[in-house]
Amino acid sequence: MPLRWTVREYVTSSARLAGQTRVLAESNASDAMDRLELAAVESTRLGVASTALRRAAVLAGALATGAELLLVEDPVAGLLPEGARSLARAIARALGDRKAVFFCARVPLESPIALAADEAIAVQGSQVVAQGAPAEIAADVKTVALRLAGDIGAFAHALQGQGGKLLTSSGLSSLSRVSVQLGTLRTRDLFQIAESCNAVVLELRPLASAFA
Repeated sequence: MPLRWTVREYVTSSARLAGQTRVLAESNASDAMDRLELAAVESTRLGVASTALRRAAVLAGALATGAELLLVEDPVAGLLPEGARSLARAIARALGDRKAVFFCARVPLESPIALAADEAIAVQGSQVVAQGAPAEIAADVKTVALRLAGDIGAFAHALQGQGGKLLTSSGLSSLSRVSVQLGTLRTRDLFQIAESCNAVVLELRPLASAFA
């Protein structure tokens, strides 16, 4: 991102790189900036722009290319809550009927991005551990993601014997990431099961926390 460029220059250049003529690129840049409410700051140089403005400019540039599908890395990561909500609202409105996939470590369920999502996919390592509407995943308090060390095979067998269920696993090596359906068990029971199987729980995270 050339920091000496203005927001308009960056967005227009993105459209030009997609093979558009200058006239079409300028038109699409204007439309993209209008969608993200950037018209008032289009002359701001990126070198002095806020983090939120730079991210909005990047997304406007992507919109201006005319791409049918946008792949977006978490646009609100690290922003203060008020700024994150404002940018998320602008993005949700700007996308309209355009298709987009957001890659986020965590998204509040009340975020405009989560509210606008047709589907969410929760991934642990390389495994899909949940898929469905964000609200449905957020309501699932009986599924947890674990990182385990030790005898994972014995842990899986003991877990099933006590009413739990191993849903996914990155493999039964000495260090694995797994997702567990608790059933009637409590999270503290997992530590006791692990201890009895010469395994150690290194990390435990409720699946619903992805939307906390």
